[in-house]
Amino acid sequence: MKQIIDARGKLISAKRACAVMAVCAMAATAVPAQPTFTKFEAPGAGTAAGEGTYPSCIDAGGTIAGNDVDASGVYHGFVRAASGTITTFDAPGAGTAQYQGTVAASINTMGTIAGYYIDAGNVYHGFVRTASGTVTTFEVPGAGTAGYQGTVAASINRAGTIAGFYHDASDVQHGFVRAAGGTITTFDAPGTGTGSGAGTLAFSINTAGTIAGYYADASNVYHGFVRAASGTITAFDAPVAGTAQQQGTVAVSLNAAGAIAGYYLDASYVYHGFVRAASGTITTFDAPGAGTAEYLGTFVSSINGDGAIAGYYIDASHVSHSFVRAASGTITGFASNSYASSINGKGDVTGYISGPHDVYHGFLLTR
Repeated sequence: MKQIIDARGKLISAKRACAVMAVCAMAATAVPAQPTFTKFEAPGAGTAAGEGTYPSCIDAGGTIAGNDVDASGVYHGFVRAASGTITTFDAPGAGTAQYQGTVAASINTMGTIAGYYIDAGNVYHGFVRTASGTVTTFEVPGAGTAGYQGTVAASINRAGTIAGFYHDASDVQHGFVRAAGGTITTFDAPGTGTGSGAGTLAFSINTAGTIAGYYADASNVYHGFVRAASGTITAFDAPVAGTAQQQGTVAVSLNAAGAIAGYYLDASYVYHGFVRAASGTITTFDAPGAGTAEYLGTFVSSINGDGAIAGYYIDASHVSHSFVRAASGTITGFASNSYASSINGKGDVTGYISGPHDVYHGFLLTR
């Protein structure tokens, strides 16, 4: 399966879109009632179908990072302060044609952003942006240099360590971890396939340097993994995860306690959420109202320090709805036509919502 990233932070395959949002390092949380829902737009965001504002991540203080899509279909990074002020930016070398540009994927508690940009040749490159606005670009050794190959930075922790993945010249994917000083270590989960589109994808790194993600085996079946800071990798599968091509377990978010959240595809290609405790115990769940047909169901985006999870579900009418799952297991849905992408330590949630004419708007749900 060939996978690329679009402006919403999603992995796109020839058969379906897998919603995998990059996530942030989180702190402990409380989840009070009486939420407030606020929509916002990044300056310069387009107003036609598919254009608009796409938040990816929210930090403990309420700062949001993401990207917008302008009227020409070009991506630009943005950071929204807790006060509501939005600053846009572009990585040096970012392309200026449709489906090119800058995507901010993750922000840490220091205000440092990690992400990637797509150049004029449709090659991916990693970047890190300090809170003051300085952008440093980087490449993983061995990353391919053809279209839809290259380096994707997915997550950054408080220490400035970045986790992500790269596509090599054979379109095989490999995980990497980049220290704050710039040293890059690459890795593959045991059992990873070596054919085109297979490989290891790292999506989340916590304060201890533990990494979570998933890999595709030789049959393109997905398996979750957790990599300790020492380099030891443990694979896992959600109960009743499917075992056919493009089925299996996808881990997308990891908190400081080592709990992992994600989703799995069953034998009927229906999506279900899961949370894996640091001990290895896996609990599966479905959002109330989630559809039960092929490519419908429950999608998980983010877990915070207290174990609260944000994500969205797609119902039987193919309408998306955001949800929050408390650590106790209680699930609360909100906002039709929305996609929750990240939850912070206060229980605040960000994501994007579709408006008239399929224009997307950022949202912030505060607790």
